[in-house]
Formats: sequence, C-alpha cells, structure tokens
Amino acid sequence: MPAERPAPRPAADLGGIGLALLAMACFGTMDGISKVLVSAYPAPLVLWLRHLAAVPLVLVAVGPRWAIRNARSARPLLQLARTALLVVEMGIVLLCFRALPLADVHAVLALTPLLVTALSVPLLGERVGWRRGTAVAVGFLGMLVILRPGLSVVHPAALLALLAAFMYAVYNILTRRAALVDPPQTSFLWQTVGGAALLTLVGPLFWVPLAPFDWLLLLALAGLGAFGHYCLVRALARVAAVVVQPFAYTMLVWAVVIGYLVFGDLPDRWTVTGALVVVGAGCYAAWREHVRSRAARAAGG
Repeated sequence: MPAERPAPRPAADLGGIGLALLAMACFGTMDGISKVLVSAYPAPLVLWLRHLAAVPLVLVAVGPRWAIRNARSARPLLQLARTALLVVEMGIVLLCFRALPLADVHAVLALTPLLVTALSVPLLGERVGWRRGTAVAVGFLGMLVILRPGLSVVHPAALLALLAAFMYAVYNILTRRAALVDPPQTSFLWQTVGGAALLTLVGPLFWVPLAPFDWLLLLALAGLGAFGHYCLVRALARVAAVVVQPFAYTMLVWAVVIGYLVFGDLPDRWTVTGALVVVGAGCYAAWREHVRSRAARAAGG
C-alpha cells in the first residue's frame, strides 16, 4: 500500500496566493468565453472541443517524459471517478451559463467551500466544530436569500447550479483523497487527458460546424483552462487549500465585471446580499480551519 503524502502546511506564501489569483482570473475569463460559445453551440460540444484542444497544449507545455512519469496513479478508479464528476459538473455549469447571468451562477457556486466543510464530516470523518458548523448554516441561509423560494419562481437553472455546487464539492473531497496517494501533477493529467477521453464518447454526437472566429475562442478557452488549472495545482503545492480558498471568491468579482462589460448583466440586490452572506460565511469557515490546523500543529510539535 503506497505511503500517504502529508498535507501541505498552511503558510502565507505570496507566490502561491498570486498563482491562485492568476488561476481565478483565467477561470473567470473562461466563463465569459464559455457563455458566448454555449449561446450558439451545444454545451457538450463546447466542453468536448475545449478538453480536446487542451490535451496537446498540456503535453507540449510539460513534455512527454513529464507526462509519462506522472501518469501512473495509485488509485486509478478514484481518479476516474473524480474526473467523470468534474466533467458532468462543468457540463451543468455551461447549461446554467446559457440561461442565467454569470454573476447569478457564481453566487450559487460560492456555496461550494461550505458544502465541502459539511461533506467532510460523513465522507472524510473530519470533525467540524460549532463555529464552522454555524458558518455552514449561515451560508445556506445566504443561499435561500439568493434563490428566494416562495417569494418568486425559482429558476430551474439556479437549482442546476446548486446541483453543480454539490457535485464540485464531492469532486473536491475526492481530490483530497487522491492527494493522499498521488502527486498533484497526476491529478492534473487525469482530469485533462481523462476528461477529453470521456467527453469523446459524447461530444461527437452534438457536432455542428463552428465559425472560424469561434475556433479562436475555443483555442483561447482551452489555453486558459490548461494554464489556470496548472496555476491552481502549483498554488496548492505551495500553500494549503485552506489558505487558497478565500481567494477563490474572486471568481464572483470576475463574473460581475465580465457579465456587465460583455453581456450587460448585473445581479439584483437579493443576489448580491445573499452572495455576500455566503462569501462571508465561507471566509470565516476557512479562517477557523486555519486556526484549527495551526493549533493542532502546535499541540503536536
């Protein structure tokens, strides 16, 4: 049985934080391009071509020797499960982008870190104290403010976004498990190459010709995705996920800015209020996790 790898130590590494912010900028720009493309083409086709174009970019960037050296996984079924979950989650998010403004979708997806905290109890056996438990509860109240059930008709796409947030939270849990036995480079390769392989089973069924300019958008999408994920993997290798987590909320800022500049969309006051509650609860939960981890290290050392 392979030895477990120790979790990265939460440290105030400015380089790691900068890489995380760069990754979020890439992902935010990707979402804007994705919304443009899924308004004209089927979501499975866009997702397939994006992954397919990313594979050679990744292999050229890292080199074939690096890829071969890091392709072997100690838990291939686990890697396959997390890759499949991520592919389905991204497909759902693309469908949400077609129906809702970027900021509205990301306001719902902001619940993901709190879902990770809640799911870590039954799935990872972690203990969640009353402070972090309260943060999760407050976050769910913020989500009710965003969805406003009973006060208006809840858009089906908003419920799909909530499902995507849950799926992405499970993906994060599986990624934590994978990190115990595989280096981050292996997880990165599996979700890139494996994702392209899985989507090849579905994407061709939705084939329609693309306009020449849209091919350029697709290449930009693939390049931003590959570079963004690589930056995030490197960030998580330098600092713990609990340090990176609050900076992931900058995705919501990118969604508001790009949504307004490109599509003329602005979130309403309820969405903004609910998003602020969710983000605040998520940041507090991340801070409490940082305090808990630091106290555990001090007690052990």
